[in-house]
Amino acid sequence: MATHKLLLLPGDGIGPEVMAEVKRLIDWLNAQGIAHFETEQGLVGGSAYDADKVAISAATMALAQASDAVIFGAVGGPKWDSVAYEVRPEAGLLRLRKDMALFANLRPAICYPALAEASSLKREVVEGLDIMIVRELTGGVYFGEPKTITDLGNGQKRAIDTQVYDTYEIERIARVAFDLARKRRNKLTSMEKRNVMKSGVLWNEVVTQVHAREYKDVELEHQLADSGGMNLVKWPKQFDVIVTDNLFGDMLSDIAAMLTGSLGMLPSASLGEIDVKTKKRKSLFEPVHGSAPDIAGKGLANPIAMIASFAMALRYSFDMGDLADKVDSAIAAVLASGLRTADIKSEATTAVSTTQMGEAIVKELQALHG
Repeated sequence: MATHKLLLLPGDGIGPEVMAEVKRLIDWLNAQGIAHFETEQGLVGGSAYDADKVAISAATMALAQASDAVIFGAVGGPKWDSVAYEVRPEAGLLRLRKDMALFANLRPAICYPALAEASSLKREVVEGLDIMIVRELTGGVYFGEPKTITDLGNGQKRAIDTQVYDTYEIERIARVAFDLARKRRNKLTSMEKRNVMKSGVLWNEVVTQVHAREYKDVELEHQLADSGGMNLVKWPKQFDVIVTDNLFGDMLSDIAAMLTGSLGMLPSASLGEIDVKTKKRKSLFEPVHGSAPDIAGKGLANPIAMIASFAMALRYSFDMGDLADKVDSAIAAVLASGLRTADIKSEATTAVSTTQMGEAIVKELQALHG
């Protein structure tokens, strides 16, 4: 059996608490002989700043580069609001994405039947929702240069952020999205702002060309990103896979997240190019939720997004799709049984702690393995 090397980066706030439940799952898989994972742990974000005055150390970056996958918790909190911009906790995650060339961010939005009432939208709008947003992660306005604030005098300043995309960046994210669409419902929606942005014009043009050359069997539609956001709220089930740039992907995936009822429910994957020789790719998996420092240490955090992120690692890094399906099924079964952490609690359900939710999911997975 192959041994897979994982780097666990719990981070700040509730990160260590939800990561502990992933560790529980990994330990169970190893003990049962279902898989074999070797784990190392490192510091990132505020915890790394406290230890080394950096958002992530060179040694931890080396561990990340050498791993088969990075499992990431959450970073940030008021404690580090005043640190220099270059070493803010979020800079650790941005460096991981950039240095590992993790250009493709996959953010599924799935509404479990047991949680349809937790959404702010009507049950019929969200029940059974299963969409995937593919966000370009290493280009665009977050990384474009120049990126400056200039003092103009007389109390005036000018801030500049630059939106930049090259053809190859759009082509490779489009291919990831088209490939995913082929494995799902064979429909891809590309979103940009070609009506007001030159980068949107190029995005539309390149996605259309990739479709014509390589993916004619996939249904392709184009929407303006603002209209797409409206349609996500109006009737989200019209979508299957959505591909978009870094900025719009950030916003649209948060909209999609709340359709499901809670940010605490949603995982994500960040993927690099597949190595031609090894057939492996750099990867990082993280929950969509933040560090939630207000509930840290209270046993209130929802570990489902963290556990589901590990399931995405099984699926996209280790070709263990069947096992990933069982983890997802275990999560659905636990929710159907009525167990809830505080963020998804409703009438006639049972409140449980972070640890109790993690234990219940592993127990259900054990039952599925018979």
